[in-house]
Formats: sequence, C-alpha cells, structure tokens
Amino acid sequence: MNEDRPGTLRHFRTTELALLLFPLALAVVGTISQSLVRGEQVTLAGAGPVAVIGLGGLAIHILLTLRAPQADETILPITLTLAVLGLLMIGRLTPHFGTRQMIWLALGMGLLGVLATRAGDLRWLRRYRYSWAALGLVLLALTLIIGFGPAGTGARLWLGIGSIGFQPSEPLKVLLVVFLASYLAERREQLRHSFIALGPLRLPPLPYLAPMVVVWAFSLLLLVAQRDLGAALLFFGLFLAMLYMATAQSRYIIFGLLLFVVGAYACYLLIPHVRLRVTIWRNPWADPQGAAFQVVQGLIAIGAGGLFGQGLGQGSAGFVPLAHSDYILAALTEEWGLAGLLAVIGLYVVLLERGLRIAMTTKGTFSKLLAAGLSTLIALQAIVISGGVLKVIPLTGITLPLISYGGSSLLTTLAAIGLILHISGRSRA
Repeated sequence: MNEDRPGTLRHFRTTELALLLFPLALAVVGTISQSLVRGEQVTLAGAGPVAVIGLGGLAIHILLTLRAPQADETILPITLTLAVLGLLMIGRLTPHFGTRQMIWLALGMGLLGVLATRAGDLRWLRRYRYSWAALGLVLLALTLIIGFGPAGTGARLWLGIGSIGFQPSEPLKVLLVVFLASYLAERREQLRHSFIALGPLRLPPLPYLAPMVVVWAFSLLLLVAQRDLGAALLFFGLFLAMLYMATAQSRYIIFGLLLFVVGAYACYLLIPHVRLRVTIWRNPWADPQGAAFQVVQGLIAIGAGGLFGQGLGQGSAGFVPLAHSDYILAALTEEWGLAGLLAVIGLYVVLLERGLRIAMTTKGTFSKLLAAGLSTLIALQAIVISGGVLKVIPLTGITLPLISYGGSSLLTTLAAIGLILHISGRSRA
C-alpha cells in the first residue's frame, strides 16, 4: 500500500478537489438564477460568492495539500456547500447582510486554513484550559454590564468594538469544548472508575467533577441571565455528550437528564419568556398574528415548499421574521423543498460522521475528545435550531451553523472545522 506517499494521486487530494466543484457550481448557478429572477443582467460585479468559494476553496486546498496532505478530504467541500447555501439565501433576502456575510466567510476561510495547517501540536490549547475558559466567561459576563441587543428584544447578547459587534457566547462554545476535552483527558480514569457510596446509591465522584461542573454551571447561569436559552440548552447537551464520550458511563447521562427535567420545569415556572415559548410550541395557531407570528409564518413557508420547492429566488420567505437568521431553514425549505431540507440535514450528518471518525482514529485522548466535541457542537446546534423551526421542540434563538447570517457564529464554526481538519491531518501523518 503506497497510496499515501508523496507523489501519488491521493497525496494531491484529488477527491477533495473534485468535490469542491460542487459548491463552486452551486455558487455559479445560484448567482445566475438570482440575477435572472430579479431581472438584472448577469455581470462579474455580482459574482462575489463565486469568487469567495472558488478562490478561497482553492487556496485552502493548496494549503492542505502542502501542509496536511493526509487530512480528511470531504469536510472542506461539505463546509463550503453549506456556506454557499447560506450566502445565496441571505443575499436574496437581505442583500446588505449578504455582502457582510460574504466578507465574514472570506475571513473565516482564512482562519480555517491557518488553524488547519499551522495550529501545531495543540499544547497551547490543552495547557491553558482554565485561562481559555475564564476568557470566555469574562466576555460573556461583560454583556450583562455593557452588552447590547441589536434586535431590540431587550436581550443583551452582544459586545461592540467600534462599529463591529460580536456575541461572546459563540467563541465560548469552542472554548468550553477545549476546556472539557482537556479536563476530561486528564481525569478520565477517575471519572470512569471512582464513585461515592451512599447506601445503595453510587454517586459520581464529586471532587473530580467539581471544577468542570463549576465552569459549566457558571456559563449556564450567565446564559440564562442573558435570556440566551438556546445557547444554554446547547451547552447542557454538549456537557453531557462529552462526559459520556470520555467515560462511557450511562449514569452521567441519566443523572444529567434528571437535572434537565428539573431545571426545565423550574425555568418554565420562573421565566415568563420560557412559558411563552412553550405555549407557542404547543399551539401556535391560537395567536397567529401575535406572539406566534414567526412560528406560523415559518410553518406556512415550509409547507409551501412541497417536495422540490418553489425554486431559488421564487419563494416568499421574506414575510417570515428573521428569515435570514433564526428562520433561514424555513426560507431554504420553501425554495428548495423537502428534498433540499433532507440534503442539508444529510450534509450535517456526514460532517458529524467524519468528525467522529477522525476522533476514533486519532492518537491522544485530548485530540480524540476535542475532535468529537467540536463535531458534536456543530451537530447539536443544527439539531436544536432545526427542531425549533420544524416545531419538534420549542423554538430557541440560535443560528443554523454555516448557513444563518452572523459573523460571530460563522467565524466560530469555521474555526472549529479548522481544528477538526488539523487533528485529522496529524492523526494520519
């Protein structure tokens, strides 16, 4: 077997290069279709998405070929396919935001390329886990003091630097994964085999759990104080998933789910916003012109999509509030139909599968948990917002990774994918 040696076809990552033609073709066809629908001439001036996807994808491909030739060859094409879907939808719904998203995507692709090829042995992440966690929590806490809410909802989720705003909860997601991966890699055996006996009960080893639980619980409290309940749910699921992946102990999952039920019921009783979301979820048609307007409009858009959709640029999802952000999946389903929705879900599933496969094949517990945690983070976020839009669970306001508008979310997700690619390149070197 010499297919992986320099000079062979695999060394030049031909699979990745061939797959990159798909997001490029999607960008070309989508850009032309949108111009025709708007009655505009097809010009090079409107070919921004094509340039970003084509030139950026080729640049990252060359970097990976030179610096990490053994890295996974399907992750980058999947990432860019999801990203170009987002660019096309945002550009049609809100052209001004589409231009911004294109700039953020270009910057994020640069960050992905750097992390995928120049991140080193990742000791700088593992060694300073408490520092990374503290940085994320401090930024999150600052939103309670000097934060602002651009949507005018009263939720102060953003910090500003000049004219640029960002959500601290977005980078905190990756920083929390780094912290958990580092801590669990160090305390894995104690958490698997130690327990505290209390009569017939076998409780988790609290001294070993305490540092991790404190960081996690503090982040949850800050998110609840911000009314960022979507991120809080995401953090809770991520914590349980990584704890189970590190220990393979179902008792942690059972105990965590019991805590979730108690906590969710307490939030329902104590927080009016949560009660409203649950009420809307149970019966949005009771107030279709009021509190449930967004949910109802989203369901109508999804139903209008049918099997194959209205066609790119032919939908009316602009009537759905925040169709470019929280509800972009409804806009996409209206124009691409059930087939498009299933294709998007399938891409997220494959992205998760590749990330978990990398985690299984890489060496080192920290790298395993980091790859698995980052992949799970992206998948969980997609599940939570998709479930809310499709009315499977109460709606929570988070972005659909790589597709929804938002520079903070896009940069964070691309950074996570860059780290996953970096781990895959080192695991096969």
